[in-house]
Amino acid sequence: MKTVLSPIKLPPSLEACRIRALPPAAYYIADFISEEEEQAILHKVETAPKARWRQLTHRRLQTWPSDLVKDTLLDAQPLPDWLENPVVSRILSIPVSDGEPNIFASSPHRRPNHVLINEYPPNTGIMPHKDGLAYHPVVCTVSLGSSLCLNLYRSKEDGALDPEPLWRILQEPRSLLITTAELYSGYLHGIDPISTDVDLSEQTVANWSLLRSASCFQDGLNQRHMRISLTYRDVLKVSKLGSKLGPMFKRP
Repeated sequence: MKTVLSPIKLPPSLEACRIRALPPAAYYIADFISEEEEQAILHKVETAPKARWRQLTHRRLQTWPSDLVKDTLLDAQPLPDWLENPVVSRILSIPVSDGEPNIFASSPHRRPNHVLINEYPPNTGIMPHKDGLAYHPVVCTVSLGSSLCLNLYRSKEDGALDPEPLWRILQEPRSLLITTAELYSGYLHGIDPISTDVDLSEQTVANWSLLRSASCFQDGLNQRHMRISLTYRDVLKVSKLGSKLGPMFKRP
């Protein structure tokens, strides 16, 4: 039996929710899914088979439909319905601007075909990095459970990483963050391994004007709890070899 879900009002275009403090281009939709949808997805994540989880040093993750091998997706199976709907269907329904197609219109498969699910307990982060050349340069991240700040960095002229982030994006539960183009290829992103985000304000948070509840952070603090992220991308190279070879290349 399907759950009756609360209606979500999406923006008329991504341009309406562009983060204007950032280089081209990033978009932030605070209310992308409902609380009921958030809980339904969290339940699916939490009840996934143990073999789906990969344990890292301080956190764990899932990959759907399978891991990449040499930057290639070996399992051409579609994403499960709970990862397709409502997220993918909504992403594809929003034009970039009036009269322009959705954000995946120019990607090889015209839709995301891979999802990385990351679990971030408090005091857990990820080092600054780029997503690399395996993907079309569009990243869509849905946040569940808790808020945290994503930091954006740039390398110095000598190639070393500037340790101070240029910008911070505050990602609230049920929000969608899309990064593309120069912001995807020219900058690194990471998450500090802290329990509380501090010094939050209109001057320090790039998407402050787009937040659902900026008033919740008026004291400049965000106490982190368990946060789950769903990262949707289109893997450029897809092979059906994995399906032919059986389950050895994919998780249950």
